[in-house]
This record gives sequence, structure tokens and C-alpha cells, in this order.
Amino acid sequence: MYSACLYGIDGVLIQVEVDISNGLPQTSIIGLPDSAIREAVERVRAGIKNCGFTFPLQRTTINLAPADLRKEGSAFDLAIALGILCTSGQLALPQRERLLLIGELALDGSLRPVTGVLPMVDRAKREGFSSVMLPKANAAEAALIENVNIYALEHLNELFALGEKEAGLAPKDKSCPLSISSLAKLRFKEALCQVSATHTTEDYADVLGQHHVKRALTIAAAGMHNIMLMGPPGTGKTMLIKRLPTILPPMTETEALETTKIFSAAGKFKEPSAGLLRTRPFRSPHHTISTGGLIGGGTIPKPGEVSLAHRGILFLDELPEFNRQVLEVLRQPLEDKCVTISRARAVHTFPAKFMLAASMNPCPCR
Repeated sequence: MYSACLYGIDGVLIQVEVDISNGLPQTSIIGLPDSAIREAVERVRAGIKNCGFTFPLQRTTINLAPADLRKEGSAFDLAIALGILCTSGQLALPQRERLLLIGELALDGSLRPVTGVLPMVDRAKREGFSSVMLPKANAAEAALIENVNIYALEHLNELFALGEKEAGLAPKDKSCPLSISSLAKLRFKEALCQVSATHTTEDYADVLGQHHVKRALTIAAAGMHNIMLMGPPGTGKTMLIKRLPTILPPMTETEALETTKIFSAAGKFKEPSAGLLRTRPFRSPHHTISTGGLIGGGTIPKPGEVSLAHRGILFLDELPEFNRQVLEVLRQPLEDKCVTISRARAVHTFPAKFMLAASMNPCPCR
């Protein structure tokens, strides 16, 4: 069984190995799992029982390989559940195609969506996987990767009902294992919306006058140069910069996929049915933002605002109000076009190629 997790903003394939042997009933997960993965035992146990199958009353060992890589998240639940059922002889998955299993399991056997599906499926495709099985709520996002078969499930019973029908078994009949040979019946067939131009209420063409500033913004947009506007309140600094994305060049296919993967890993990709993100990001954090919020970080490092603005614009309104330490950490991203966050167990590198735009008043009294 193969599943996946996130390492920074990249997907990493994890092999889920299950061994069932004689001994006291005990289930253990090894391979540097986090608390969410260790708790998967209880979710899987309840999910299997509530679907009418038997959780083995033997010593069960689940190994997540490679064992020296720390794993996080709940995306392993589906792989662990099917691994236990296949090892115990209650289920047989097809061997003709390499199948990636992603999804969080609820206690009743239903599947819940997880974050970071796009980079996981993209990595699986590059590793030669032909199919992926995952929650239906994540199907639209996974379908953005071409030439990969998507099997979308809302509940484990959908998989088991298909196996019982093909094996000619009555419901709850466990005289022989279920053999699921035509998973194509579960293939995701939902039509995705065609990508269209994004209509915004803020358009650069609406700006009247301001010819000198408009020319400066046009030159900055043409070369993705950093820019700062300074002037008294009410002169239109924020209004002009908010309209700047509408005159930026469109993103290429590679840039769109790269940007969408960052938003997916950060859990901010909300409309996968509309396709890849085609408009350049515009991020405008409040001046009270912390250093970690700007460049990324945390116990499990996540992308910050500079990475979410990758291939787009990072707007710092009222620049002097930002903490000096926060502004100092922008030096490396502006020079290297990436952010490197070092932790005791790993080093994560996030892309951060953005256009910096700022505005400020001439003095603090205004």
C-alpha cells in the first residue's frame, strides 16, 4: 500500500506495510508518526467494524517507510485500513495498476478530505503511479493533474459493495475475500469547470488621472520590479496598488501549477473545481503580522505570506508600522527568491519570488 504526506510544499510517497501475527491483540504504528497518525488506529478500528468487517484480534504492526522521515497528518487512514483488510484476507485490490491511497477515515467509515492533495498526486504521477483513490471532496483537486485515474469515495461501503457484487456474495458474507477488479466503476467523472478569466471589482482601467503614478506602476509590472508609493492620506496609494494585479502578465502553466501547489499545501485552495490558480496572488498582511507569519514557520513549517505571494504581489500597507524585525527578514527572500527554514529534524525551502509593493505616509502625524 502506498500513501503520501507533505514535506514542506512537496509531496512524499510513503509505503504502508502491515504485518499481522499471533500474539496479544495490539496495534502499533512505527516509522516516526505524529500524534494524528498514532490516533489513526482508533479511527480505522471503528471504521472497519462499522462497515461490517472484522478488525483482527492479533498483533498488528504498521510500518511507514522510509522510517527515518517524520510523517504528519491524517492522510494515511485509508491506506492503513485497506492494508489491514488485505493482509487479513478480507479484501483484494487489483495488482495491475499502481494505486495511491489518500484520505482521513471517520468513525462510521466515511472519508474526509485532507490538505495538500495536489502536490501529493503530482509527485505520484512523476513516480509512475497511474491511479489515486481519495475522498470525493478532494477529487476535483486531484483531477487537475492530467493522465491520472481518480477513484473518488464518500464511504468505504462503496468499495465493499462493489467487491461483494463482483464476488457474488451476499451482504456480510465473509466466506471468501472480496476481489475488487473493476475500480473504474468508481472513477471520478464529475466535469470540471473550464478556466475563465477572473472578474474582479478592482480594475486598473478605472483609475482616472494619476498619470505619473500609473506609468511607474506599468513599468514595475512589466519587469516585476519592487515599488513604494509615498504620499498623504487619501491620494489613492492603496487603491492603485490593489489594481496592480490586473495589468500583470498572465501566468504560464508551470507557474500556475507551482502557485496552486503552495496554496494546496497551506490549506488555502478553496475552489479546485475552477481549475489551477490563473490570477497572480495578491497578499496584503496586516502590520501586526509576526515573523513566522510572514516568512513561514511553526513546529511543522508551513508557507508564510512571502510564499503565498509567489509569482504575485506582496503588499505592505503603512510600511513604517511594521515591526523592524519583520522587515529585516525580507532581505533573504528578496535576494534569493526563496525561504529556508531550519528545524532540528529537517530543513524546508519554500519558493518566494514575488513583487514587493509598499505604501507609506510622509510622516507619522498624518
